[in-house]
Amino acid sequence: MQQEKDHVKNNNNNYTASEIEVLEGIEAVRRRPGMYIGSTSSRGLHQLVFELIDNSVDESLAGYCDLVKIILNHDGSITVSDNGRGIPVDIHPATGRPAVEATLTLLHAGGKFGGHGYEISGGLHGVGLAVVNALSSMLHIEIKRDGTHYSQEYARGKVISNLQELGPTDETGTRVTFVPDSEIFPDVSFNRDYLSARIRDLSYLNKGLHLIFIDEIEEKEKEFHHEGGIADFVRDINKNKDVLHNEPFYLETIKDDIVVEVAIQYNSGYVENIFSYANNIHTQEGGTHETGFKTAMTRVVNDYARRSGLIKDGEQNLTGEDVREGLSAVISIKLKEPQFEGQTKTKLGNSEVRGAVDSVVTEYMATFFEENPGHAKIISEKSLQASRARDAARKARDLTRRKSALDHLSLPGKLADCSSKNPEECEMYIVEGDSAGGSAKQGRDRRFQAILPLRGKIINAEKARLDKLLANQEIKNIITAVGTGILDDFDITKARYHLIVIMSDADVDGAHITTLLLTFFYRYMRPLIEVGYIYIAQPPLYKVTKGKKSQYVYDDHDLEKLLRELKTDNVSLQRYKGLGEMNPDQLWDTTMDPEKRIMLQVTLDDAMKADELFTLLMGEKVEPRRNFIKEHAREVKNLDV
Repeated sequence: MQQEKDHVKNNNNNYTASEIEVLEGIEAVRRRPGMYIGSTSSRGLHQLVFELIDNSVDESLAGYCDLVKIILNHDGSITVSDNGRGIPVDIHPATGRPAVEATLTLLHAGGKFGGHGYEISGGLHGVGLAVVNALSSMLHIEIKRDGTHYSQEYARGKVISNLQELGPTDETGTRVTFVPDSEIFPDVSFNRDYLSARIRDLSYLNKGLHLIFIDEIEEKEKEFHHEGGIADFVRDINKNKDVLHNEPFYLETIKDDIVVEVAIQYNSGYVENIFSYANNIHTQEGGTHETGFKTAMTRVVNDYARRSGLIKDGEQNLTGEDVREGLSAVISIKLKEPQFEGQTKTKLGNSEVRGAVDSVVTEYMATFFEENPGHAKIISEKSLQASRARDAARKARDLTRRKSALDHLSLPGKLADCSSKNPEECEMYIVEGDSAGGSAKQGRDRRFQAILPLRGKIINAEKARLDKLLANQEIKNIITAVGTGILDDFDITKARYHLIVIMSDADVDGAHITTLLLTFFYRYMRPLIEVGYIYIAQPPLYKVTKGKKSQYVYDDHDLEKLLRELKTDNVSLQRYKGLGEMNPDQLWDTTMDPEKRIMLQVTLDDAMKADELFTLLMGEKVEPRRNFIKEHAREVKNLDV
């Protein structure tokens, strides 16, 4: 032991510069990929594709590109091509190698540095191509520029072949094909829906740009192109809703070197939908551009309502929540040096942006109201209706806020809480019905699992104003038990459980209850979904017994497989229609035991699609819902009626 201590001491005394390991360039990316793409999960994998697409879109922003193709190839590789200028191929003065090689092998060597190549850009600020190259087992690049077609091969960030001339061409552009490195990513398969969502958003945010997504595996092709830009975006958000004015309000201008685009349209619903972007990056956590927009909207509507006599002298102003009820809006700004902050680096922090957006929206919206008094009156009156309901909602919200701030004695009486007070290890099961709730309470691990039974179906959050929603006892119980508050009062740090499980019967009624709960969480406690706290339990559909051995089966496909294996001789089959049919031990073994249970995590990869789906399934309009059911009827595998 003494020798070991002396050895360590000698090493410390000899601690010199030679002992420090320096990770440079590509090797640093491969050793610490999370520092560059966030993680090596599916989200990080797709970030590689988005970096290439963002480079092509930057060419469009600079005025040199109007077509981008994204191809999911048969072999699992992916290709991104554009008709821009093509990456330069002349000799880079600092390296003595072609400029494209420097771009692909050196961090911070792209055209986004120095302020000359691109005035405005998205992506990883110049390190995108090098990072994609570093994390790919194969990368092939083709460039058409200055009348010549070039190509070059790379692998794991290293040059495999010199830049080659393939012949003359009268076209320009860049084409990159890569295979993500399986040594870096546990799963190298691409999600078509996730890719489509990002491509769709870019088509809205860059009006006139053609983006084509080609899926060679499923032999599908879709073009995304929106001449109306974010005005089309808002129209699509509201397509299944009753709008208060047919055409969206739209503005585009430049203020203090910041390009500001805003599109607005009100609907008859009770929730707001604001999507904000900075340099084509979705700012999920908002930021200064959203703050400026909200401030301006509140000011303009209040000013108009007072001038027109809708708000009397002595009456309080409308709040921001009142003004934004039923509002669908898209805010897109483009600036030279965006500063991102927040938990996921998707919150814009540039202080100068708030004033610019506030000023622009105030000026343009005030003019719009003066020129369209009919629309202004409808919007103001809707805001006033929201204000009248606000007092009742505030009282109910204050009650849930006070309760969540107190100790366990103020928690809902039906909540069987867990003994642990560490939110990171605590789970809450929201259970359909007292019978299932009773089984869950008896079968749970009381140390870390809490049970909240629901009595019947909760109120539909898609159709109810906030005051009605907060008058519902089941909703109040959920809010109080979770502890975070809702909407603008929401505070994720106050969550009492980091795992909230919706556990309902595996039938039509159970699916409806699950959808009602998801609608509420999405509309009023969305960050719970965004941070990954919401799950859906997957109870078994069948219990198969042969002799003294029983097995649980979770879907019809696995049931058929098991019955074939057992040869259906002397087999007893039990179909579970409800959780209440299970005794506590069975419920624990199949649905609540962390070692055995199967759960689906609710994620939010595409907020627009989620909004559309909740509106379609739970909203007022019947015809879109009927069409959806007809379209997807063949996908239903099991239906209890």
